[in-house]
Parts: sequence; C-alpha cells; structure tokens
Amino acid sequence: MRRPGSVTGHSRKLRARLAVPDHVRTDVVVIGAGQAGLSAAYHLRRTGFRNGSGFVVLDHGKRAGGAWQYRWPSLRLGKVHRIHDLPGMAFGTPDPSRPASDVVSEYFGRYERVFDLPVQRPVDVLAVRDEGERLLVESATDSWSARAVINATGTWDRPFWPHYPGQETFRGRQLHTADFQSAEEFRGRQVVVVGGGASAVQLLLEIAEFASGTTWVTRREPEWFDSETLMPEHGRQSVAKVERRVRAGLPPGSVVSVTGLALTPEVRAGIDAGILDRKPMFERITEDGIVWPDGTSRRADVILWATGFRAALDHLAPLHLRGQGGGIRMDGTRVVGEPRLHLVGYGPSASTIGANRAGRAAVTEIRKLLDSQGSGDAAGID
Repeated sequence: MRRPGSVTGHSRKLRARLAVPDHVRTDVVVIGAGQAGLSAAYHLRRTGFRNGSGFVVLDHGKRAGGAWQYRWPSLRLGKVHRIHDLPGMAFGTPDPSRPASDVVSEYFGRYERVFDLPVQRPVDVLAVRDEGERLLVESATDSWSARAVINATGTWDRPFWPHYPGQETFRGRQLHTADFQSAEEFRGRQVVVVGGGASAVQLLLEIAEFASGTTWVTRREPEWFDSETLMPEHGRQSVAKVERRVRAGLPPGSVVSVTGLALTPEVRAGIDAGILDRKPMFERITEDGIVWPDGTSRRADVILWATGFRAALDHLAPLHLRGQGGGIRMDGTRVVGEPRLHLVGYGPSASTIGANRAGRAAVTEIRKLLDSQGSGDAAGID
C-alpha cells in the first residue's frame, strides 16, 4: 500500500503536465506559523537567511494566527493566560473584552508583514522524507528540498478522544474542546466535562451560566497553585521535568501534570459556588449518562471531552523517529536521530515564552550545521 503523501508515477506525470517543478530547493523549511514557527522565521531572517532560497514557512491555516484562530469566540483576551511578545514586536495592550482568536490572529498577521516573512498558506504538509543529503517536505501539490527542517506544528490538529465502555451507545451529544463554539448551546442541558486542564476549568465556568447542571470529572485530583505567588522556580522545575522526559525518548506528557492549575479569582469563585467540584473518573457510559464503579450514576445530555491534544507529528512518520519509549529523543530542540530536524513548540517549549526561546535555539544550531557543511547549492544565506 502506498504511504500517505508519497508521490506516485502518475502524480509526477500530472505535475509535469501542469508545469509544476518536482521540488523547490531551499536551505530551511519551517512547518507551521504559530508562535514557535514565527519565532524561528524571525531568527532565520535576522541571521541572514533570505526569503525563498534561504527559507520558507509553510502553514496550513487559511489566515495568520496559528491555533489561536480556532479558539472559541467567547474566549475573551482577558481570560487567557498571558500572551508573550513575539521577538522584535510587542503584543501591546489590546482590548481585553475582544475575542482572543481575533486579537492574536491580527498580531501574528501584522508580525508576518512587518518582518516580511515568507509564509505560504494554506499548505498541508503530508510527509517529510530523508532524501540523502536533504530532507524532502511534501504537500499534495508541491515539495521542498531542504538542508534542515524546523517543525512547529503544535497540537491543535490532534485532539485526543479517550475511549470508555458504552461510549458509542450515548444518545446525547459528545464533542471535544476543539469543537466548542459557545456555552449558550448548552442552555438547559446536563453537561459532563471530562478533563483536568485549564480549558476544562474555563469551559466549566462558562457553561455553568447556561446549563441546568454540570459535572466535572478527572483522572487525577487537581493540583492548584496561587497564580499571584507562583515563583519562577516553580515554572523552571516544571519545564525541566518535561525536558527530562523528551531526552529519555518518552512522550512529553501533559503540561498541567507538571504545572498544576492556577487559582485565579474567577476560579476561586467557581470553587466556592460548587461549579469546580471535581469527581473521580467514571467507569462507563450509558445511553443517557455516566456510571461510577460503585454504581452511582449521573444523567447527561452532553459530554464535553476537554482531554487535551497530542503533538501533530504524523507527517514525520517516514523518518521513523519514535523509539521504544513511544516518544522522540530530543537534545534541546534537535532530534537526536535526525540532527537536521528541530522540533519547536514541542515538549518543554510548548508554551508561548518557551516557543520563542526554542525558535532562537533551533536557528542557532541550524546555522552552525549549515556553516559546517559549506554554503550548499541553495545560496540562501547572505
């Protein structure tokens, strides 16, 4: 069976008829134009890589904004965690009552224009392959031959749906955080929210204003921290835990599992009101609700799976990077098994400030790698 994204003889002939080149040669391909991808592109530009022959950014979104453009409309800027500045341009102080999806998308779009970043969209990267001296990045219509690749594809495209017995029999509605649009959809409904992350907490607080009742279930007891007194050392320790996992070739794991949940004033009010009254994970799902191991049941019209996302790395499968631990061994941003490939916004850099640092670090290493190999034939470095 042909691998997804592979180029058959028929497709090559079709390209020839359409006068589409087999591939574009460039020094660096950045996959993804979210926070991490734009940070990497900025540093590529700043260190002398030219547009086109030097580097290109491939983004599958229809507009600027990365994953932020898909956030639910009711998520106002004032309710999100801090948006860190991209390198070289301040985020500013936009109206906190505006949808975060609009504000961040506008900021990212402005950033691309000001720094003249070579973003091509929409481009769905299907595969990255080892072609000897170069890596081949393939989409359905084009391909790029690169000396190095920076992968910044994030997680939004891979929502995680766990499976529980009876799930297929549920007669109500099931949706994932990625599908959520408005809490008003659940007016008068009994809603079960599954998940122990920040999104689950935010959505519970919104839905509770309209639903006839809510139930919050998680696998582990939530760990709360005071958002006003959180010390920088706590953040550093959390990042270090994730970094140790990826160095060992293990999946990065959930950010919340190492950082905990912030006790903001809004969250404290939700706890006092009984909205954030966590229940242990249920055992099975019935036609009209959920059942715990002791036989206790709860009726439900809606089950919202706020169960997080996984890294969107399927297009890297042809490189066979995953080890016995199920993850990809990393040294900083560099993939140990493929030094021409860097993952940014992955593992310890899966945060806005971490993505900025990762973009700079990846470019620094790639510049050293390409300098050690000579100028190459792309001639894309000033």
